[in-house]
Amino acid sequence: MTTYGIEFVPGNVNVKQVVNYCKLAESKDIDYAWITNHYNNRHCYPTLAMIAANTTSLKMGPGIMNTFTDTPAAIASFMATLNEISDGRAVLGIGPGDLSTLPKLAIQGEKPVARLKEGVSVIRELLTGAEVKKSGRTFFDYDGAKLTGVTLPGKNGIPVYIGAQGPKMLELAGMDGDGSLINASNPKDFQAAIPIIKQAMEKAGRKKHDVGAYTAMSIDSDEKKARNAAKIVAAFIAAGSPPPLLQRHGLDMGNVAKIKEALSRFDFKTVGGLVGDAEIDAFTIAGTPDTVKQKCDDLAKAGVTQIIFGSPLGPDMTNSIRLLGKYIV
Repeated sequence: MTTYGIEFVPGNVNVKQVVNYCKLAESKDIDYAWITNHYNNRHCYPTLAMIAANTTSLKMGPGIMNTFTDTPAAIASFMATLNEISDGRAVLGIGPGDLSTLPKLAIQGEKPVARLKEGVSVIRELLTGAEVKKSGRTFFDYDGAKLTGVTLPGKNGIPVYIGAQGPKMLELAGMDGDGSLINASNPKDFQAAIPIIKQAMEKAGRKKHDVGAYTAMSIDSDEKKARNAAKIVAAFIAAGSPPPLLQRHGLDMGNVAKIKEALSRFDFKTVGGLVGDAEIDAFTIAGTPDTVKQKCDDLAKAGVTQIIFGSPLGPDMTNSIRLLGKYIV
């Protein structure tokens, strides 16, 4: 069974707008709300608390935290608090950290896989109410840390979704994650990623895993408007993608280089002229409800179990959520 999520960036929209969009998403039977975590935007923690207080069935969580900018203790405390406010609807999206952002914060981002693995282990232990004692851990060798003033989530804990792209992180997601959040919109990327997750699950003896497709979505009744709204997102994804990924989708490397150069100059007019159907189809789901429905079905056939409607959503966010609810969910 496919579930559906929606992503919001509290940077281009304010907290009250995000809450209103989440209420609308909930009314359209969307299951999850994922709120991005960037230091330069409104903080995801209070945003999520507001969502929890203003919804009744929507699951919600950060999409995603990391153990460089936030400690496992801080994350565990927040997640327990969010779970209490929401009556058990909290989910945790956590990953290695944005390697393009961390250096700006004077953080080197070393050994991200090992650090994340250890961080997730400590978070889970804290959420059981256990006292985390020194044991020779490499990154978070806590000395008597314990959550004492929060309501613990109970024996089932809080589901942990690991943000994964490369093979090592996908393997970690399969071994340690209740789910994964994969930044991709094309079945080709999941045909490469899901076997790695499944192999790791088998090694770890894990039976269940929710594969989340963190898509770049743009839906509108007007095909041209929908695809135009997706151009800049497709441009940034293409510019930041490694050569093997570009080759997987058969993209023109020369054209991608031109896109990257134009983006560096903030020349979005030129970018709009360079981004074509190839880039849009490789990195986004963009078009009319019929087109979007077909592409979501293709993701489900590839093994995706949660489809997350991510930015930009479309030329008119409110209309896009209504269309997603009516034709896709």
